[in-house]
Amino acid sequence: MRHVTLVASLLAMLGTLSTFSANAVAQSCPPGASTMSYPATLKGTQQDIYHGTTIADPYRWLEDANSAETRAWVEAENKVTQAFLAQIPERETIKQRLTKLWNYERYGVPYKESGRYFYSRNDGLQNQAVLYTMKSLADEPRLLLDPNTLAADGTVALAGSAVSPDGKYLAYGTAASGSDWNEWKVRDIDTGKDLDDHLKWVKFSGASWTADGKGFFYSRYDAPDEAGMLASVNYFQKLYFHKIGTPQSADVLVYDRPDEKEWGFGGEVTDDGKYLIITASKGTAPRNRVFYKDLSKPGSKVLPLIDKFEASYDFIDNDGAVFYFKTDKNAARARVVAIDTRHPQEASWKQVLGESAQTLVGANLVNNQIVAEYLADARSMVKVFDRKGKLVRDITLPGIGTVSGFGGKRKDGETFYSFTGFTNPTTIYRLDMKSGASTVFRKPKVDFDPAGYETRQQFYTSRDGTKVPMFIVSKKGIKLDGSNPTYLYGYGGFNVSITPSFSPANLAWMEMGGVYAVANLRGGGEYGEAWHEAGTKLHKQNVFDDFIGAAEWLIANKVTSPAKLAIGGGSNGGLLVGAAMTQRPELFGAAIPQVGVLDMLRFHKFTIGWAWTSDYGSSDNADEFKALVKYSPLHNIKPGVCYPATMITTADHDDRVVPAHSFKFAATAQAAQPSGGAPILIRIDVKAGHGAGKPTTKVIEEVADRWGFLSRTLQMAAPAKVAAQ
Repeated sequence: MRHVTLVASLLAMLGTLSTFSANAVAQSCPPGASTMSYPATLKGTQQDIYHGTTIADPYRWLEDANSAETRAWVEAENKVTQAFLAQIPERETIKQRLTKLWNYERYGVPYKESGRYFYSRNDGLQNQAVLYTMKSLADEPRLLLDPNTLAADGTVALAGSAVSPDGKYLAYGTAASGSDWNEWKVRDIDTGKDLDDHLKWVKFSGASWTADGKGFFYSRYDAPDEAGMLASVNYFQKLYFHKIGTPQSADVLVYDRPDEKEWGFGGEVTDDGKYLIITASKGTAPRNRVFYKDLSKPGSKVLPLIDKFEASYDFIDNDGAVFYFKTDKNAARARVVAIDTRHPQEASWKQVLGESAQTLVGANLVNNQIVAEYLADARSMVKVFDRKGKLVRDITLPGIGTVSGFGGKRKDGETFYSFTGFTNPTTIYRLDMKSGASTVFRKPKVDFDPAGYETRQQFYTSRDGTKVPMFIVSKKGIKLDGSNPTYLYGYGGFNVSITPSFSPANLAWMEMGGVYAVANLRGGGEYGEAWHEAGTKLHKQNVFDDFIGAAEWLIANKVTSPAKLAIGGGSNGGLLVGAAMTQRPELFGAAIPQVGVLDMLRFHKFTIGWAWTSDYGSSDNADEFKALVKYSPLHNIKPGVCYPATMITTADHDDRVVPAHSFKFAATAQAAQPSGGAPILIRIDVKAGHGAGKPTTKVIEEVADRWGFLSRTLQMAAPAKVAAQ
């Protein structure tokens, strides 16, 4: 179990802040804009004072998702949205094509434990992927766990799994309706039956077994008040040991910090079974501490190894008391070091792989060799080194894309990895570590011809002169006359790298004649920690400038035009869309902020939101408040300004970014949009969460609504040919 960080792990000022609302200028909307009638939304009188500044929050009551008033508002808003979407005849054609495109076999990367292989497979339209096992690659796979049987509507998803070293048990976690809360159980692999073990209130955790297979380590929170379990803040995570066959009440507390409510913990047993590596994080910052416990000595204490939050340390493997880590300490693009726990001072560390021009994003020890994954301008490259850091070989990849996998143990002679690209459906490869040869393990067949599409990478200049890369994907031979409907996607936060990947949704968009563009914004991890930090806290505006710069480049180079340009993104990407559409509304024809962080003054008051202050800062800090209030999407909607056609999406069980963000933003934007302005809609999914584990049926429905909305608002040609392809 690798360390799990708490990532991610994603009109309050009417009449009170003259710098915003008083300066808003009413304007006429473009000809042909639709007239919408929205549900009446009560405006309250709530006001808050931040460092001497009064901020109105008239829709504070929408933060209570369980109230009868909020539920009635949700129902009324959904009726308006569904009525609008129902009038789009292209939507059903799009849905049919999406269903056909999605109906292909999809596989997870296999892993091996005690002579057994395990991997996931979705036969096409299954709501959830199914876990299989087999004793050799030539065997017929045997079904081990089918999450589709856990809920008739497919809303219970597998959230994690771990096989005991003896291959006897499978510990697995499930998530219901998209919630971050998980429940863990234990299954006998031979019989396929569950034991009585049942663990609750687990969040942001995996499981790591002891060498004897008698139990595993996991992290959990104290049981919350169930009435507020989807909104209450989460503090004081604890690391426990669960012994098989015992109730959760008997679990042993291994490590906690009552003096540090924001610390989170991940426990990982070394492959030799001797040590427990404890990684401590604080929020979502890519900096952690490392502690360890000698499991070969009963009653041994937890000892500190890295006792400062100054860099990231990702445990790779160990040679007895010598631990190997990938770290960005003194290396913004990361390196690999060996730390002898008997001489842990930094002066005694040994560098195994030095920092390179590419960003090191992962390292594993397999066949006594280091498999290192790098990003070069947001595309994957893989190298194999010996344990002294000497290059053994480069792994040839099929093209511009993203790899994942390369797990295994030190003595394994094989490993598996996936490769995907914008027009390359995810293919699973087996890598022979001795010869370096890659062979296809599973390759999907998708109903399209990749030869008809092209991917190119463009570098453009942001507002402050920074060069930013952007992928542009489309059918071959598009005309650069400004007429192409274009969907610009971005994220830009939390050290997350946005790299090429295949999506039936995006393929359908391109079949409709659309261009798909992805900007690799600051705030992400594409170029290491310096690139990340350049898009955080007081520098967060850089992210929005980068995104706006991408839009301006697409328009200036006649890929598209403002009337044909849509922007989209989820979670932190929803914040990105909200900020861009409120800062430059004239630049876009449509906007789709998905499960967005939109109230930047109160995000830290719900569930795990406090953990995001490492990227955003906090309104509790005077200087950070000034930066936040300047771009907070909710607080920068100006009455009378004509905003682009907008469809906000959220879900009733989102306990990562609570739906109040989207509720308040929608109510505010609807009230502010001039009469005759473009539609401002909110789509609120039920029995769904932040996105992870969403059933295939719900995903297809949501994408059909998204592309249907854009086909109408961007005035695209009817996609009659799409369904026939």
